[in-house]
Amino acid sequence: MLRRTLLRTSAVFAGSVWLGSPQARVAVGPYGPLQGPDAEGLALPEGFTGRVLARSGRRVAGLTWHSAPGDGACFPDGDGWIYVSNSGLPLLGGVSALRFGAGGDVRDAYRILSGTSLNRAGGASPWHTWLSCEQITRGRVFECDPDGSRSARPRLAMGRFRHEAAAFDPDRQVVYLTEDEPDGCLYRFRPLDWGDLTEGALEVLTTSGAWRAVPSPAALTMATRHQVEDAAHFDRGGGCHYLRGVCYFATKGDGRLWAYEAETGRLDTVSGVRAAHGELFVAGEGEIALVGQGGAVSPFLRLAGDDRRELIGPAFSPDGRRLYFTALTGGGGEAAGVDGHTFEVEGPFAHAADR
Repeated sequence: MLRRTLLRTSAVFAGSVWLGSPQARVAVGPYGPLQGPDAEGLALPEGFTGRVLARSGRRVAGLTWHSAPGDGACFPDGDGWIYVSNSGLPLLGGVSALRFGAGGDVRDAYRILSGTSLNRAGGASPWHTWLSCEQITRGRVFECDPDGSRSARPRLAMGRFRHEAAAFDPDRQVVYLTEDEPDGCLYRFRPLDWGDLTEGALEVLTTSGAWRAVPSPAALTMATRHQVEDAAHFDRGGGCHYLRGVCYFATKGDGRLWAYEAETGRLDTVSGVRAAHGELFVAGEGEIALVGQGGAVSPFLRLAGDDRRELIGPAFSPDGRRLYFTALTGGGGEAAGVDGHTFEVEGPFAHAADR
């Protein structure tokens, strides 16, 4: 099944997700039919416009944009905002950033993390930092300053494993973490002080629904997912997001979207729980689709041409009026997914009125 990225307003989920039967798909969504493709091959509903902001290997605002773009997020920056984007290159990964002015002009581009490996996912903190996660054995979590004023710092207490995504639960003051392994786990990190991820306790969800401490988060002799006997296992954990008491997370191996209700400890697939209100966008190969409240799936945008291009790293600007994503170039072998074009789409998104 294809790897997909889900976006609920400004929330990002990464992973393969089953979208229902073909009968659930409709040709026209709430924004209307797609218009013809523009010069970049981007087809959008009427009233929306798109542009390419950055291309892998080419200069943008003085910076050579990175290869193998991964997940990203937007952060407020005075009267503008910043979009950060992971790089999934081995050994040369890290994170790059684009700084925007109030009118949407790119004012600067710079690196906020370098020298790490396979940075493909992460999450945004309530205090406006970016957690960039290494998707390697004994991978680390790095907390990055989107502004670039402070150096990125490894948060080793959050565990050494094949990290995927992170989601912050400010109500219980914990961070949920997914693991990209066939028998991966769902973890939560309880910082000693909320707002400081330097120290804290790493816990794993068990089959009973309880959380148990991981004895050795550093995983020097045994992987974290094997240290607790009754740990619950999931098939390649993907992106996750906390919203209104629920931690949503995807599993790429079996194409499911899960919901963990933090208050009750109930865990179920999204089809078995009441999902939060809001627009749900699904980014996959060649298009971003919109899932309606009734479950109908409709195209929101489509890229003409090579249908193997994977769309990844979607994020909305703080005002909800601009959507950013990257299209990875298709192909096989070592070159697959190395080149990427980072797009911006602007238009009358319904959720922008709620910002």
